[in-house]
Amino acid sequence: MTKFFYVYILVSERNRKHHYTGITQNLRQRLLEHNRDKCPNSSSYRPWQIETAVAFGSESKARASEKYLKSGSGREFARRHF
Repeated sequence: MTKFFYVYILVSERNRKHHYTGITQNLRQRLLEHNRDKCPNSSSYRPWQIETAVAFGSESKARASEKYLKSGSGREFARRHF
């Protein structure tokens, strides 16, 4: 069975204008970590919920997608389409 790499976008439940983009192989565990204050970059806007998650069979493609979504044009793409 193929291991998937998930590129995810979280949205803050406190302020829906705040998003966080990341990559993981275990989506449920990673969301728990974000909501349990284990991630300093996202702790000030918790709790989080998953807005979008895309599964990739290739780690390199997932990392490229995450990098794009964190860029200016990628954030705009996500805002319009997700």
